[in-house]
Amino acid sequence: MDLIGRVAANGGVMRTDALRSAAGGSRHAIDRAVRAGALVRPSRGWIAVPYADPILFAAAEVGVVVSCVTRAARLGLWDVHDPHHHVAADAARALRRPTSARVHWARPLVPRHPGSLEDGIENVLALVADCQPYEQAIAIWESAFRKELVSPDQLALLPFGPNARRMLADAMPFSDSGLESICYHRLLWLNIPMERQVWILGRRRDLKIGARLIVEIDGGHHVDAQRLADNEHDAQLRLAGYHVIRVGYRQIFDDWPTVQALITGAIARGLHLDRRP
Repeated sequence: MDLIGRVAANGGVMRTDALRSAAGGSRHAIDRAVRAGALVRPSRGWIAVPYADPILFAAAEVGVVVSCVTRAARLGLWDVHDPHHHVAADAARALRRPTSARVHWARPLVPRHPGSLEDGIENVLALVADCQPYEQAIAIWESAFRKELVSPDQLALLPFGPNARRMLADAMPFSDSGLESICYHRLLWLNIPMERQVWILGRRRDLKIGARLIVEIDGGHHVDAQRLADNEHDAQLRLAGYHVIRVGYRQIFDDWPTVQALITGAIARGLHLDRRP
């Protein structure tokens, strides 16, 4: 593989010494590629293709690794939509240049390879636990478990701080989305048995409270054919004696008191109980 192809295959950015070792390229060959514009240097010791991922390119420029909620979103975990990138840095070294990103200086639990520009999942979760409010953090942790990027057993022996220890104790892999995680944890105070992603009448339902109350949480996918299928199944549930409350993203984040009132009102009326003869 040629020099440019090797860098591109490595995510578009890599250490110069790693490129020379992997591709057998001499310093002069790399210099020629830079002069020709085929490669660029984000900073001393790093090389990149001109069309490299801008987040990784910036990380090499500044001397950080992408971490915390930014890395979580890039892994497909719950996205808190923070307008600032979150990165991690070695406390023993100064940044190569100023950055508008939020820099986490915490010592990594798992050592970072010097050629890495993105943090490992264990370090990401540890930073998330200290950086984010409980609800956002638990949604990210549970989505990591759900996607099987890491398991609770793999995390159990790491020297986490108190916030991450709480996440490890509370997080479960059962929610299908961050919305479900947040909704579930907001309702734990009810002290009523709840099940997530429970199989009822041939389909999984988001949250079952007690025996008969179903809470469905709609994300952006709940449109067109999906909406029709969900509405049909809601009707089947009602005919079978279940009560269905369906809420969406904006209701959960912008009008939670109304959502909570709907659920507690249903419970007060015994709609969560199994009243079949």
